Amino acid sequence: MNSRSRLQRLLDGISIAMMPLALAITLLLFLQWPLRDWIGKGSTQANDLAQWLFALYVAVAINHARRRGAHLVARPDIPPSGAGVMARLRRIGAPLCVLPWALFLVVSAAAPVSQSVQALELFPDSFNPGYFMIKVALMLMGIVMLLQSALDLVHALRGEPVES
Repeated sequence: MNSRSRLQRLLDGISIAMMPLALAITLLLFLQWPLRDWIGKGSTQANDLAQWLFALYVAVAINHARRRGAHLVARPDIPPSGAGVMARLRRIGAPLCVLPWALFLVVSAAAPVSQSVQALELFPDSFNPGYFMIKVALMLMGIVMLLQSALDLVHALRGEPVES
C-alpha cells in the first residue's frame, strides 16, 4: 500500500463523512419555519447551526465534485489520453492552478482561523456560538484541496492515470 492510496482513501473518507450533512442542513433549514411561527424561538439557532454545517459540507464537496469531474471547469478540448504535450498539460493544469491557490489560502488563513477558534467566535448577528466553525471550514477546504492537488500533480507527473 503506497502513501498516495492511503492519503487518497483518507480524503475520500472525509468526503463520505460529510455527505450526511446535506440532510442535516435541509432538516435545520426546514425547521426554522415551525420553530419561528409555532414555538416562537430556536429558529435563529437552527439557522446558525445550518450555516456552519453548510460551510463544512461545501468545504469538502467542492473538492469531491472536482475530483469526480462533476464540477464546472474551463478546459480546452484536449483528449484526456495520449502522450502529447497538450495531453500532459491537461492532466497537470488543474493541480498547477489549484495548488498555489490552496497553499496561499492555508497560509493566509492560519492566523485568523486560529484567533477565531481560540476566541470561540460568535455569529455577529445573533451572538450564537459557532461562527468559528465557518472559519474552520475554510481551513479544511484549503487543506483538502492542497492535499488533493499535490496528489493529482504527482500522479500526473508520473504519467499515471487519474484515480477517481
